[in-house]
Amino acid sequence: MADRRTTVLLSVLLFASAAAFVEELDDSFMETKGDDEIWLIKFYAPWCTFCKQLDPVWHQIGSEYRSLGSPVHVGKSDATANTGLAKEFRVRTYPAILMLKKNIKYNYSGVRTKDGIMDFANRIAGPLVRSLSSVQLFQHAMSRHDVMFVYVGATSPLKGNYTSVAEQLIVHTYFFSTSRDVLPKAVSLSTLPAVVVFKDGTYFTYSEERDGDLKLWINRERFPNFSQIDSYTLYAMGETGKLVLLALVEEKHLCEESLRYKSLLESVAAEHREIYSREMYFGFMAGSDYISGLVMGEIIVPTFIVVNLSNDGYFLPPGTVQTEQNLLDFLDGVLNGSMQGHGGNGALQRVRRLVYDTRVTLAPVFSHAPLLGCFLVAFPLTIGACFCYLCFKARPTVVDEDGTPLLAPPLGGHKKSKKKSD
Repeated sequence: MADRRTTVLLSVLLFASAAAFVEELDDSFMETKGDDEIWLIKFYAPWCTFCKQLDPVWHQIGSEYRSLGSPVHVGKSDATANTGLAKEFRVRTYPAILMLKKNIKYNYSGVRTKDGIMDFANRIAGPLVRSLSSVQLFQHAMSRHDVMFVYVGATSPLKGNYTSVAEQLIVHTYFFSTSRDVLPKAVSLSTLPAVVVFKDGTYFTYSEERDGDLKLWINRERFPNFSQIDSYTLYAMGETGKLVLLALVEEKHLCEESLRYKSLLESVAAEHREIYSREMYFGFMAGSDYISGLVMGEIIVPTFIVVNLSNDGYFLPPGTVQTEQNLLDFLDGVLNGSMQGHGGNGALQRVRRLVYDTRVTLAPVFSHAPLLGCFLVAFPLTIGACFCYLCFKARPTVVDEDGTPLLAPPLGGHKKSKKKSD
């Protein structure tokens, strides 16, 4: 019993110690902070369950940054009490995670884990474009990043454009610069300066003539060609305008068919990159809950699906995919428009989604508390019925010229009654 009390006491003390490294911010923050201070801030609401779940992670981050002597200050603010500060940072949802550096605000939209948040904070806090001045530094960076953008060469208009893009996309990826002699000998560059992306065990050089706008190209290329995809990554991929081909597999203990689907997709992604990479990402997702919500129905795994998050649309194979050619035919049909699409964000589809979301939300309520579920459904319907009744009763009474009441004016206005003859 004494050991248990000691454990609980130590846990409380550790939590309190970690909490001491997270500052509570109020509406005076913008006037009192230093000009060169870098802040990582969580905006929360006291009633928000997800905010409370994030608290232990947030305190760990504050403690670790303090122990490392990092220039990043960690804070939190009750957005419901400090409405002025929340408005300054344009907080719309909870929890909201933002960074402030040189009066520029950066919004974090990734997974709410310690590693994900700290990687974002370290990226913002450091130099906009990080210099790789030696072979050792280059190799170290390569070992840490699946996708790496590198500017190669001296100062030029291209570097100015690259730096400008880095200011806008630093929330998503790192940016590096180096000289030609630091790159591996196997890297062949026809001209300098150049922007190169290293990923998938190879490299690709940016060409304005072929690839168009530099920002759009970097935004498209910032993901590996094939990877495991979660809901956050899928949403970010959708923002680039590309389609995403997913192999949906089990969350644990993949069956033989799931392994075949995953292997088949990885092979197509690698061998046909030049054909499909400009239009599509490839990856696999463990579990089907997120996609089931998108299609508003049950998805049986394993299966393939092409998702278009720009309009909430999706494509399913017309039959079983047994061979690589079956999968290629499916992809070609999606790209040339011959494959039937589903979903979308039209008016009818939005109504269907509203009904589906309502049903999914109320189903567990009816399961655990039927009376509460009935009340939640009946109450708004009753209010709506009363409103319609009152509107009906409040309609002005219309009478004919001879004093006879009419229920409603005839279409086209009132007709003049004929004058009676003597």
